[in-house]
Amino acid sequence: MSHSAEFWLQALRGLDIEEPVRIMNVCGGHERSISMAGLRSAIPKNIELVPGPGCPVCICPEEDVFEAIQLALNEDIILVAFGDMLRVPVNVPKRESRSLEQARAAGGDIRPIASPTEVVRIARDNPDRQLVFFAAGFETTIAPVAAMLAEGVPDNLLVLLSGRLTWPAVAMLLESEAPGFDALIAPGHVSTVMGPEEWQFVVDEHDIPAAVAGFRADTLLAAMYSVLRQLRDGRHFLDNCYPEVVRPGGNSEARRLLQEVMQVSDANWRGVGIIPESGFVLRDEYAACDSRQHFPSYADDSRKRVGEMPPGCDCARVVLGKVYPNQCRLYGLACTPRKPIGPCMVSDEGACRIWWASGCRENEWEGRRQSHG
Repeated sequence: MSHSAEFWLQALRGLDIEEPVRIMNVCGGHERSISMAGLRSAIPKNIELVPGPGCPVCICPEEDVFEAIQLALNEDIILVAFGDMLRVPVNVPKRESRSLEQARAAGGDIRPIASPTEVVRIARDNPDRQLVFFAAGFETTIAPVAAMLAEGVPDNLLVLLSGRLTWPAVAMLLESEAPGFDALIAPGHVSTVMGPEEWQFVVDEHDIPAAVAGFRADTLLAAMYSVLRQLRDGRHFLDNCYPEVVRPGGNSEARRLLQEVMQVSDANWRGVGIIPESGFVLRDEYAACDSRQHFPSYADDSRKRVGEMPPGCDCARVVLGKVYPNQCRLYGLACTPRKPIGPCMVSDEGACRIWWASGCRENEWEGRRQSHG
């Protein structure tokens, strides 16, 4: 029988853990639920909840966004992308289009979509136009893209793929000298697709407790309670606190389609760098659907040298759990949801945008500066 959020909150407080504990929540959806429900202020003050690298919009390589912008402006195509991607800024002079939204205002035929089924419909409705689907996202987003391609798509539909896997970023953090967290809350939706077993390495290789959680306050608090109790008892394991959705082995059909259509390769994460075996690329059998095979000149490798975050922007450190959003010197000052400087202020899964939406408007860096001024 499931328990209420109040039950888990009282159980968590009853553990009486006195030492500081940092729990990383990987998923942007988790961070949104935590912030909107005010869970940070409800749990004991020595328990820190650290937002992690769970926002695909935030880590999408700048050169991929740049490539999509150039395609839309210089080729006679329709470019479609998930809505959040339209506002992601790139590092270009002000006179140039610095986002897909600005490129659309400059005349590009750019359309936001919510699912691959919309992409196929737009392609069929425009048989005389080339359509490029800029597909960025993690496993839960890329699995439907794989299904779309496996089912067969119209000849005029190409995919500009920028898919990533979540677990390699966590593995990279754990293999660094200062991981920055003592326990992990693993993402529910990714585990639904890929299986909770993907996160077993956190326990087996790093002796860190982990728990899979959903998006309600009760399941998040249950996961927090689980990892805290594991720390207290010194018995670490992977706990599934979202059993109504997450099952052993995940979604076998989704995993089969991902394996059939795509292969895993080293991949660039914006502001972070290359993470081994962390990206999806189309298999040779699907090369006919790869926009990079049709428009190779727009894959501008030189941008990889400039594809960091904008000057002063701490999005990369926010993504890696090194600083909180309001510890970036641009947060709420130069960078707001209306005029985002960095990608973490763009997406509903970006920690900066989530913190702003939940009412955190105070810039900690600016506060320290004024107090010392």
